[in-house]
Amino acid sequence: MRANTIIVSELAKRLGCRFEGRSDLILTGMATIRDAEADQLTFLSNPRYRKELSATRAGAIIVAADEKTPPGITRIISDKPYIDFRRALEILYRTEAPDRETGIDQRAAVHESAQIGENVRISPFVEIAAGAKIGDGCSIACGACIGRDVTIGGECVIGYGAVIRREVEIGDRVVIGDGTIIGFDGFGYAPDESGYHKIPQVGKVIIEDDVEIGANCCVDRATIGATLIGRGSKLDNLIQIAHGVQIGRNTVIAAQTGISGSTRIGSKVMMGGQVGIVGHVDIGDGMIIGAQAGVTKSCDIKGMISGYPARPHLEALKRDAGIGQIPGLMRRLKELEGELEALKRSMDAAVKRSDPSKA
Repeated sequence: MRANTIIVSELAKRLGCRFEGRSDLILTGMATIRDAEADQLTFLSNPRYRKELSATRAGAIIVAADEKTPPGITRIISDKPYIDFRRALEILYRTEAPDRETGIDQRAAVHESAQIGENVRISPFVEIAAGAKIGDGCSIACGACIGRDVTIGGECVIGYGAVIRREVEIGDRVVIGDGTIIGFDGFGYAPDESGYHKIPQVGKVIIEDDVEIGANCCVDRATIGATLIGRGSKLDNLIQIAHGVQIGRNTVIAAQTGISGSTRIGSKVMMGGQVGIVGHVDIGDGMIIGAQAGVTKSCDIKGMISGYPARPHLEALKRDAGIGQIPGLMRRLKELEGELEALKRSMDAAVKRSDPSKA
């Protein structure tokens, strides 16, 4: 996306930050520390990228006051560099919103009993079933399907090919990514001698206000009751939320995570990619779960858990370090066994020499 140009002093003023360096520097965009050019802005909030500062060509950088930077680079001093990076993006790349065409495309199939709000855009090949309610200002992209008696609040965005199945309830300002399916049946079967018998999934899904769900996710309806995603939570692409899961407010979940049925996730939880959580457990508020962690039991601690099975992060690191030493310990054990066998043979030979009768 093409950026708007801005003088660095004006940008600092709009961010509420002070600056050190050239007040007349014109910024034409934003880039990483490694890729930024002399007319571009970059930022540093993660210490792992500090090593790249010495080679940066950036004209300006958003940094904390105590961060050392190369000579000649203009500094925008921030108490929260990552937050101000986000705000700078909004300023540099803000464009006038294009006139969005509203209305129902003639190639869409909208049931006569569906209720459509004002200033709604319904694109070609959208299907909206009986009893559905679409709030004001919504945008529904090509190929999306909205099921029977679904309720969608105002200012929502439904992506290409997304499927919202029957009786799902969606709040205001919700974003559903391309190809995501909300409200498919949960994975529930009752076994007996003759095989597996499907358990009817008669519950629903509730998605509260300001939730964002990425592309190609699945949020299953509850067997009974509701699967819930709390207000302000953000889900990455390729995530599986099983039936009856309850997710609190402002929780963030990275890609390829799977959460099994009836698990309850607290508010302000952070999950890395490829986390797996078994069913029927509780995760406390504010927890951090490291990437690829396997959570096998309920947990409510302050701080981070990681590894498989998941445990406090420091404990997991110590365990992993110990596991890494096992090959060396095995080699040493074999050496000791060899030395012991040689010592045994030597002692046997000595006994025979001292007592010929034992030869």
